[in-house]
Amino acid sequence: MSAFAQRVIAWQRAHGRHDLPWQASRDPYRIWLSEVMLQQTQVATVIPYYQRFLAAFPDVASLAAAPAEQVLALWSGLGYYSRARHLHRAANEVMTRFGGSMPTDPEALASLPGIGRSTAAAIAVFSVGERAAILDGNVKRVFLRHGAIDGDPGSGAVLAQLWALAQARLPASDLPAYTQGLMDLGATVCTRSRPACGRCPLAVDCRALASARPTDWPQPRRRPAAPRRDLPLLLIRRGDAVLLQRRPERGIWGGLWCPPVCDRPPASAAEAIAAAADLLVALGEADAGAACAGGATVRALTVFEHALTHFRLVIAPWQVDLPVASAPAATGAAALIDCRWWPLRDCADAALPVPARRLLAGLAPDASSPGEP
Repeated sequence: MSAFAQRVIAWQRAHGRHDLPWQASRDPYRIWLSEVMLQQTQVATVIPYYQRFLAAFPDVASLAAAPAEQVLALWSGLGYYSRARHLHRAANEVMTRFGGSMPTDPEALASLPGIGRSTAAAIAVFSVGERAAILDGNVKRVFLRHGAIDGDPGSGAVLAQLWALAQARLPASDLPAYTQGLMDLGATVCTRSRPACGRCPLAVDCRALASARPTDWPQPRRRPAAPRRDLPLLLIRRGDAVLLQRRPERGIWGGLWCPPVCDRPPASAAEAIAAAADLLVALGEADAGAACAGGATVRALTVFEHALTHFRLVIAPWQVDLPVASAPAATGAAALIDCRWWPLRDCADAALPVPARRLLAGLAPDASSPGEP
């Protein structure tokens, strides 16, 4: 066993994390769930989501059988919602392709939606002790600093070098301790901006530390400035109900419920009312559309930004309050364009993106209104 692996394993046993809720299990389903949730998300954020998710879906069969909307609702607020959609699709593939038994072979795991090479390796290591290399973001940083590896860490050449290192440094035994140790070092010691080099078991031959500039690695990726996108929203309220529309599967917040998005940003209250009236008419609610045009109240809410991975959303919400007497029409048009009147009291349990949840939380139920069924 290499000195590198020996130091990582010894450090993990003495100083690593041992009390995370998924560490008590060798169940590949539970490990898979934790690994997917931990992608680009901190442990402290993941733990309550993991516990709630596991309480609702204790095994792969229950996850596969659940409606996609329920899965997204439990994921709401965790971000990167494609992870939840992939998780649900993968659970269904496990049921059909693997007879309901979660695979533990890295190649089979990597064939499932949303499971890449590193995640597949981690599941295999922690469930059955497979000798497989991981390379998540934290582990990349450890390798890049230890070897002072130059270049764009997202480039094919650098990634190939890192995978070769990850494979070459695998010990012959103690794979779970070694793998967890790499993860723990990257998350708690070799951190992005303030590495605790004095506590690192790899400090003795770390080339980045020897340079006295450890934070120079990883070298910054060349990224263009994040573009900004306008997202004008209509918060159309009737009494204690608000109109929500399911987002398309492709694009931001795919499959989640959100206040309807205007085709173009309203420049005035009159334009916001006109947009709301047009939408209601499209839903088959001609009377409500007329009431909106003639008796609705409207106000512009505070514009705010929301950062996503590749761009920033500039969210400009308009609140339109309809007369309570304008009852919804019983037509199939609303279902056709994926719209639904939601009672405000139920919005807390809906599959909503964080900005929509924040906006709806400001719409206090009106105790004098009868609400919607």
